[in-house]
Amino acid sequence: MNILIIYSHPGRKSYTFRVLKQLVNALQKENHHVEISDLYDMNFQTDMTEQEYEREGFAKIDLPVSDDIAKEHEKIEQSDCIIFLYPVWWSDCPAKLKGWFDRVYSVGYAYGYDANGQKIQKMKKIKSGIVICTAGHSNEFLEETEIAESMRKVMLNDRLGERFDKKEMIILGGTLYIEEVEEFHTDCLRKLVKQIR
Repeated sequence: MNILIIYSHPGRKSYTFRVLKQLVNALQKENHHVEISDLYDMNFQTDMTEQEYEREGFAKIDLPVSDDIAKEHEKIEQSDCIIFLYPVWWSDCPAKLKGWFDRVYSVGYAYGYDANGQKIQKMKKIKSGIVICTAGHSNEFLEETEIAESMRKVMLNDRLGERFDKKEMIILGGTLYIEEVEEFHTDCLRKLVKQIR
């Protein structure tokens, strides 16, 4: 299976980076082909240009998409599964990943309507979309405060939406006490990888 990982974290010494390495290793052992869009390493431009805003804001799909966005579209089209991996910052993903959605999910590609009101979506429907996020707070705290539910609604219902056949979100919480949760997280990742078909 062709798997694209959209990875968003600036630190190579982070726990999230360790999760990335572990995930890639496990996926490759299962003979999956893995490609990574490391948004910080790519220095991905998160802000729309004025022309991009004009294209998006006024649905001018005749305006071209930039080369960096076209490359991300190509990666999506070659994927059977997309995994979004990031840390939870202020109850959401980092700005780099939010900017990826803003620019890559362009009008006429991931959403939109033509002059006759017909839906336009060139983006193929992906078999599986998986969101994995690391969080300092425990999963229990995130559930009690309804932050987890909020994150699920935004990521699964809106950002992944109907663009994926199957969607799931895994929160690897409690990283403030890493020695207490790391083994559990490793087990979660192992089970996840075994389920990817």
